[in-house]
Amino acid sequence: MALDEFFEPEVAVAVVVTAAVTSPPVRKVLRRGLVYGLAGLLTAGDKITAAARGVAQKAQLVLDEARDGNGVAPAASMASSSAGIAPVASGSPQA
Repeated sequence: MALDEFFEPEVAVAVVVTAAVTSPPVRKVLRRGLVYGLAGLLTAGDKITAAARGVAQKAQLVLDEARDGNGVAPAASMASSSAGIAPVASGSPQA
């Protein structure tokens, strides 16, 4: 190999990769970077999944409200939230 062949890009890349693979400190840095990178990807995936789940729940709530009368809660949920108190019509005496 002539001296000028050492300065070709392919040879330079091969030398850098070989030095990185055989160097324990460089391998440690690369391994740590891969671990942190993977942890970041997993965290981002969890955040995206949670956001999508929140959007789906909100969309379902909007659809339920539209189906039940434009934002009025359905009678079953009103009965459970009023704790057994019957509605009183206006003008009728209360017992």
